[in-house]
Order: sequence, then structure tokens, then C-alpha cells
Amino acid sequence: MKNILIHGLGQNSKDWDTIKNELETRGISSVAPDLFDLAKGRKLDYPTVYQAFSELCESYQDKLNLCGLSLGGLLALNYAIQYPKKINSLVLIGTPFEIPKGLLKFQNIVFRFMPKAVFQNMGVSKKDFIRLSKSMVDLNFMDSATALDCPALILCGAKDKTNMESAKRFHEAMKNSKLVIVEASGHEVNKDNPNELVRVLQDFWADR
Repeated sequence: MKNILIHGLGQNSKDWDTIKNELETRGISSVAPDLFDLAKGRKLDYPTVYQAFSELCESYQDKLNLCGLSLGGLLALNYAIQYPKKINSLVLIGTPFEIPKGLLKFQNIVFRFMPKAVFQNMGVSKKDFIRLSKSMVDLNFMDSATALDCPALILCGAKDKTNMESAKRFHEAMKNSKLVIVEASGHEVNKDNPNELVRVLQDFWADR
């Protein structure tokens, strides 16, 4: 079984380092690809990033345990819907069932005024980041998610009010899912409460 940790839009693969290292001490190996590296040299938008992520998943012969945060959760869910036989289990963290258009528009305005260095630290140009963000506006996997029957863990930080309703709706829609609210955490559960996330992942994957 291959365990894959997928970062969110404002993150990079290093944001999983604490989780990866702690899981390793507990005998659980994992990989955390950098989405921007996977799509390097291509026009950066959601279809391109998804294609690059799919190619990575297809390179593994084993079944997959996918764990994604936000954008990473959307990619994991998208792949599970398209290739259900490749999936052993699914973990969705702070994953929206649809992208709030008003919020996205506001965020893109904010992004335009942010210095380029902020985006470079994530390994992506400002122009590419904004294009990727805009390309996600019509994503909605809720209806397709109802067909999934793999074990699924739906996580949401207790302070992540934006995605709390999405977490509950995914839990209701996915028949083989469990909902866990992570205390002392906002949207970025992998950074806000890594110890609790490690514990939850270890328990969930141990049963798989």
C-alpha cells in the first residue's frame, strides 16, 4: 500500500515534513509530492496539476491511501472518482465540496497585491498561482462522491468555519466515511495540530 500526502494551494511538500517524519517513527512510510514540481514546465491550471498528479499515482503498482488538504483533497477525491479500483482509502482535510465564488474572487484580489517572493517560497510564480486559483472556480465533486465506497476519513479543523459545512456534507454523501473535527486547528491541520493528525492517520491506516 502506498501512502500519499498531498499539500494545499498555499503550501508545498515541506509542510508535510513533520507528519512524514513522525509517521516514519511509527513504522508508516509515506510520500509527499510537490504539486508545482510535478507540473513544472506546463501551463499551471487545475487540469494540468490533476493530470500530473494522476501520472504520479499511476506510476505506483500498489493500491493507494490518499490524504489531501484543501486543493490536495480535491485532487485525491477527483482521482478516487476516476480510478476507484486504485484506491484503498481516502482522507480529505479541509476540502470544499465546491469553491465559494465570492471568496475566490476576494482571494484573487488579495493575491494580486502580495509580493512575488511569497509565491516563490511556495515554488510557483505569482501569475501561475493566480491562474491555478481561478481555474478551480467551477469544481464540484459532491454528486460524484456519493458513488465512492472506499473507507474515507473526513477531517476539518475546529476553527475552519469555511469548510465545516463541506466536511459534514461529504460525510453524509460518502457512505463509508467517518467525520473527525480536529481541535486546536484551523484550515491547515497538518501545520496547526500535527500530533493529532499523526494519531488519527495512524489509527485510520492501521485498520486498512
